[in-house]
Amino acid sequence: MTALAHLFDRAFAPLEAAVAAARIPGGVLGIIDRDGPRIVRAIGSAQIVPDVRPMHEGIWFDLASLTKIIFTTPRILKLAEDGVIDLDAPLISALPDLRQYDEMAWERKVTFRQCLGHQTPIPAVAPIYTYGRDADLLRAFILQREWQAGQPVYSDINFILLGFALERLSGKTIRDMDPGPGFAFSAEPDQAAATEDCTWRHRVLSGEVHDDNCSALQGAGHAGLFGTAASILDFAQGLLDGTGASERSIALMRTPLSATRTHGWEHAYENWSGGGLCSPGTIGHTGFTGTGLWIDFDGGKAWTLLTNRIHPTRHFNSGIAELRQTVGDLVNGD
Repeated sequence: MTALAHLFDRAFAPLEAAVAAARIPGGVLGIIDRDGPRIVRAIGSAQIVPDVRPMHEGIWFDLASLTKIIFTTPRILKLAEDGVIDLDAPLISALPDLRQYDEMAWERKVTFRQCLGHQTPIPAVAPIYTYGRDADLLRAFILQREWQAGQPVYSDINFILLGFALERLSGKTIRDMDPGPGFAFSAEPDQAAATEDCTWRHRVLSGEVHDDNCSALQGAGHAGLFGTAASILDFAQGLLDGTGASERSIALMRTPLSATRTHGWEHAYENWSGGGLCSPGTIGHTGFTGTGLWIDFDGGKAWTLLTNRIHPTRHFNSGIAELRQTVGDLVNGD
């Protein structure tokens, strides 16, 4: 047995136990080495309500907030590298109509870099979808709303605004953009991991975005991307070997902007999702649906844990936080 295979077997065991205990319906674990070897394994069910479908390695997952790091962050950093935007310029350089009726509004001073690092006074989230399903009207509402300022927190709205900037600068909606190799903005229902039995869409979601606000906006910068374990590991490989982004962009993804955040990503800190044994050169991110990706630049490896932990409901203690940390410790332990 190779060292990678041994490492994988021990890291897979907690996922296997979580499925056996009915904490989550199913999942896929994938680990890759910088030099190319990878192992991917699936377990459990991709759907249990109303029908049962088995999980397999090629299942498409609603990646939720992994959209922030796989789709939005690289594109914002590329625009900065190309001189199209200045990361320290306010968003109004791309969105001049942001709070356009109050030139002194604090929202007009928020910068691209602050949004990437979640260092704005913007609140974490709001039920934007409850204001209707007209995507253009909702965009106008978000741009003109007087947001209640607070202490910096991890905020979907930061990345919704970054997504608006991408749309404005490209002249395309996000769903008309190229999602990247191996990714999409939807999936065939019978080839996707089911998420929630949605209370306002009145169906079990599979292959369509779970995030309420992204659904109502018909595409957004904070959620909405779908991918497989293979496509996520390909993305990670590109960052590890430098083929997937420029040296400058990768450096910014690794550069801390706070005690927990870099440009778009989290970096290793006490009690974070990647576990307590990560090297200081590890970055990662999670998604609400039960997804996650972590990249250890020092150790030359990456791992993704993909689950459907909110199927059929989010209102259940799946133990996903502990599962992620345990898997991370086993990936990185001796």
